[in-house]
Amino acid sequence: MENSEALKGKGATDRDSEEDRKLFGADRRSKQRGVAEGEHPLFHTWSFWFLRKSQGSRAMETYEKNIKQIGTFNTVEGFWGYYTHMQRPNDLPPGNDYHLFKEGIKPMWEDDANKLGGKWVVRLRKGYASRYWEEFLLAIIGEQFDVGEDLCGVIISIRYQEDIISIWNRDATDEGSRQRIHERMKRILYAIPNLSMDYKAHSASITDYTTYHRASSDGNLFGRPEKGAVRSSQDGFVTSPPSIPSLPASDV
Repeated sequence: MENSEALKGKGATDRDSEEDRKLFGADRRSKQRGVAEGEHPLFHTWSFWFLRKSQGSRAMETYEKNIKQIGTFNTVEGFWGYYTHMQRPNDLPPGNDYHLFKEGIKPMWEDDANKLGGKWVVRLRKGYASRYWEEFLLAIIGEQFDVGEDLCGVIISIRYQEDIISIWNRDATDEGSRQRIHERMKRILYAIPNLSMDYKAHSASITDYTTYHRASSDGNLFGRPEKGAVRSSQDGFVTSPPSIPSLPASDV
């Protein structure tokens, strides 16, 4: 399909099909401004982020200071301009996260777009991260989740024993939207047998995090926080993406 060729960075022809227009948002071009002629506009504008890992109980307090925006794009070509310069998840050491969120939404619980929402979480065996991260990215920027403004973004977290993909949405009480996201996730991950997915409201994650760190500060808790708790990390590049400064060596 022509839409898949454009998303794969192979260019496109003038024969835009109805499916192309739906996936690209090409029938809604008025949504975007400043798109160069010949480029394929996306319906939404998106931003890549990364987060440097923080240690200790004050991690949440430094989260906003440590998280860094890589860049923003609103076309298929803009997406590949950043993505091709980023290290693949399988090549990242444990403790690193990538984030892709709609422009204007920070990947934080406290953001107005997120505070009443939640996330679908899927845990992958090591070795699957690169393939499925790319598939989730293409599905999201192509509007294949079909939930409109309810979808906020996606995060991949590289850990020692597993890798975790989380899809964030605005409204944890919207059962219809939650189920549509769930169904699309299952379609993307169909090749992996016996895979479980869990949904968790951000309010529950905040409660878990607060309880854990209050107990830790009192010396009454041993072990690790619940798996749904916050994770902070850093990101990596093979080379610096175009049109943004090179990252210091300490950030890569």
